[in-house]
Amino acid sequence: MCQFCIKHGEGKKWYLQAKNYAEDLLSDLRRRNFILNFFGHPEHFAREAAQMERLTQAPAFVRRAISGLVTRRMKKVHFGQVVPLEDIEQIFGFVNSIVRVPCICRQVTLGHEVRYCYGVSMGLGGGAFGDLLHELDDSFLFGPETSEFEELDAQQALEAFADHEKEGLCHSVWTFVPPFIGGICNCDRVDCVAMRATVVRDVKVMFRAEYVAEANPDLCTGCRSCMRVCQFGALAYSAAAQKASVDQTACYGCGVCRSVCPKDAIALKPRAEVPAVANLW
Repeated sequence: MCQFCIKHGEGKKWYLQAKNYAEDLLSDLRRRNFILNFFGHPEHFAREAAQMERLTQAPAFVRRAISGLVTRRMKKVHFGQVVPLEDIEQIFGFVNSIVRVPCICRQVTLGHEVRYCYGVSMGLGGGAFGDLLHELDDSFLFGPETSEFEELDAQQALEAFADHEKEGLCHSVWTFVPPFIGGICNCDRVDCVAMRATVVRDVKVMFRAEYVAEANPDLCTGCRSCMRVCQFGALAYSAAAQKASVDQTACYGCGVCRSVCPKDAIALKPRAEVPAVANLW
């Protein structure tokens, strides 16, 4: 179990605990201010992303020190975890509101709106989280091109996430000052600032999933479709055997590779059942 499961989930998957989506958590002043600042001032987000890119030019000992500081800070305010589609479906089963909103990462990296992020709430119509976003003036969420967020039912949202998987996007849940979870995103290592920091820059701002992928060589035909969608470089191909395999030490357990495998040759196993990666987060 990841640290948040121990601390916020009583030893169970913390993101499947309805209490961590509770409306009353938004009465906390620090959390409200963080959310308002996060969405209301994306320029701060852009500045931090630029600083992260410049970090690659620093000496190794400086990178390690700053990386540790960033990770500790992010765990206190805005940390994520990779989550496979079946667990996303469970979340959609108990939240009362799902709204699709523009992705702040893509707003920063691409300069325009892409709706890959979903706000979730125990309230209706966006709940207290949606009400809080409406307090923002002239934010990217409610500018001339995004006059309102879109409310989806659970089935519509699940279908959208299945489509995102076909695009090779990895699902992740995000806190707004733990333990409150307010967002579920669909990430890639090019446009997603958080995933780029974690996977490319080795500045951890998200946990790996509670699972890890495993390929069945008896079913694999070596088509390599899985390699095309893996955001983590965890799939390898043997030319001699004409089979794909999973480097479980690199795998984040998103399960996206399964969605493109024509032979259902890839499955997810609980991370705790694989000793080599059981404590690798």
